[in-house]
Amino acid sequence: MAEKRKRPEAGASTSPQKKRKGFQVGPANLPDGTYKRKTQKIKESLIERANIKKNYAKLRKLDTISKDAEGIPEPASLAADKKRQEDEANSEDNQDPNDKDDAEPENTGPHPDRQNLIDDELEAPAKPDPTDRPQRERKRRPKAVPFKREYDAAQQRKAEAEERRKAREEAEKQREEKRAEREKFRSAMAKARRGGPNGQRKLGRESTVLLERVKKMMG
Repeated sequence: MAEKRKRPEAGASTSPQKKRKGFQVGPANLPDGTYKRKTQKIKESLIERANIKKNYAKLRKLDTISKDAEGIPEPASLAADKKRQEDEANSEDNQDPNDKDDAEPENTGPHPDRQNLIDDELEAPAKPDPTDRPQRERKRRPKAVPFKREYDAAQQRKAEAEERRKAREEAEKQREEKRAEREKFRSAMAKARRGGPNGQRKLGRESTVLLERVKKMMG
């Protein structure tokens, strides 16, 4: 016959014990990188401080740390100053009062070289004040004209257009003069070739017109 199952005791707990998790710094799903390394460094420093505090508390319980050690330590420079002051006080106490009277009084006046400089400054004539010089009128710079480059380019284009217009007018004038001259020559030749009452050509007139034309051609 099978063995019966034993009942659990009344005081025993049936739920399993949960493991304690360590504390966490920052989110748990950080990727590997700068932020994760930084959080790990902070966590390590916190753990180290906690361990130091725990060890210190243990030592305090065991009375291994004296109360004098808990105070703020005295700096070495302050201790040296105190020692020097004590030595000076002891030396003054040991000094003979008659020696103090015999000591020569210290010279509190200025240095001789400094005194000579002061005397030279007093004897030197007063220098003229540079502010008394007549102020020169400052030349005012011309005000900056906005769009000066564009204005100059427009003026240049305008001048070039004016030159082209004058050239066209001059060429047109020369063409008109040549046209009038040709018309005059044609009419003179037609009149010379017309002939007289008996039908003869007027060679004198033709020769005069042709001679004038040859002169103009020869320049």
